[in-house]
Amino acid sequence: MENLNYSTSWINSNFLLKVYGVDAAGCKVNRLVGVSGLLSLIGTDLFNKFIARACRAGGDVCVCKLRRGLKVSLYNK
Repeated sequence: MENLNYSTSWINSNFLLKVYGVDAAGCKVNRLVGVSGLLSLIGTDLFNKFIARACRAGGDVCVCKLRRGLKVSLYNK
């Protein structure tokens, strides 16, 4: 993929990625997404930042909110 700090298989085996809010096209979103789906919504830089933050948090869930109205929840498996 595009300069990810972690491999796609490691991310999928350790986290569930859920997105809630409004995407760039103005459509409401409330669903589980994969790595490629989240990359298309937020980009590589924010994705790497969110995964690192979820690894440091160590809890059940890490919620990351964006100013544009999108909320990304990373659930530990």
